[in-house]
Amino acid sequence: MEISLLIVVAIFAVLFMGLSIFLYVKIRLINSKRKNLEVKYQELERNLNGLKLENLESKLNPHLFKNILNSIQSHAYQTYFALDKLAGILDYILYESRKGFVTPKEEIEFALNLIEINKVKVSPLFELKVKTQLNESDPLFEQKVVVPLITVDLIENAFKHADLQSPDAFISILIEFKEHCLTLNVANKMSGRPALKKEKSGIGSDTLEQRLNIIYKDCFKLDRFIKDDVYIAHLKINLLEYKSKMSVA
Repeated sequence: MEISLLIVVAIFAVLFMGLSIFLYVKIRLINSKRKNLEVKYQELERNLNGLKLENLESKLNPHLFKNILNSIQSHAYQTYFALDKLAGILDYILYESRKGFVTPKEEIEFALNLIEINKVKVSPLFELKVKTQLNESDPLFEQKVVVPLITVDLIENAFKHADLQSPDAFISILIEFKEHCLTLNVANKMSGRPALKKEKSGIGSDTLEQRLNIIYKDCFKLDRFIKDDVYIAHLKINLLEYKSKMSVA
């Protein structure tokens, strides 16, 4: 009987040791990935600060990436999953956003990854509705006609300014690609508390309409308004009209 008890204790000891080693290795891996991402962020910020174009993007990209890192740090239990999504976003920022244009498919995938990362800011019980309606057979769906990161501002603002405490709080996001148009609809219950003002905040909000006006001119429609304590943003870009005008030019 004593021998059986000793065997059971030994088995539990081995299992506990194995679990401890596994968790230690996993934590080391997460910390290593986080450090690597921080190094890449610093490199990205240095590179962007040296660019003249796109003075707007040079401010936007590091600001977005830093916000994402802050979100991940505040919810360690989802760190590994969030880092996996962040890796895709980092590749998009470092490589795809350097190109003049990306495909609607690429920008939509980026937007969905961005939403997944922002989920760490909210409770699992929070009402977050995300829906896509995509006509993938549209020839424009995989043509480079979308300016990179155009979806960032509206999505980030929803998570930043939503009322996360009230029982009827919600964020609703609809991404559509049909009839040659890319459409983003975002709505969120507004918080009664004023958002904390930061010295360098609001970069995305200041630049979104500027970028749209410069690139898409009269081929887009952007509406932002408040109705019954719900903030609603609607962006629609007619990509076929834009491509036709560019061909003529």
